[in-house]
Amino acid sequence: MSDDVLLFFSGHMPALPIYEALEKRLLAGFPNTKILVQKTQITFKNRRIFACASFLQAKRKAERPEPYLTVTFGLDHPVYDKRVAAAVEAQPNRWTHHVLVGDPGEIDDELMAWIGEAYVFSEGKR
Repeated sequence: MSDDVLLFFSGHMPALPIYEALEKRLLAGFPNTKILVQKTQITFKNRRIFACASFLQAKRKAERPEPYLTVTFGLDHPVYDKRVAAAVEAQPNRWTHHVLVGDPGEIDDELMAWIGEAYVFSEGKR
């Protein structure tokens, strides 16, 4: 765990185990992933960005778990699932999805399958 990641989580330390589970599964499934820690998000990329982790408030406070981490990924189609807090067509045929994760166990095969699709989609973008 880098110092940049720990700094990103200052004030949000209870969410760190969620991030650790996400990073572990991402690096195991996509070993060439590059991690870029920014001010408002941690970005995961291959040729292009395919997923992010942040504290984006994609739901009202009363609907957000505590702690939580917002996992964002992009696809060429919308995902209609109760876990998806928001899906927006940011550009034609480019959908951004936000999933609020409240427990490391929610970094499961379903979420990783969506992220896997996003990984492939980002590799093919021009």
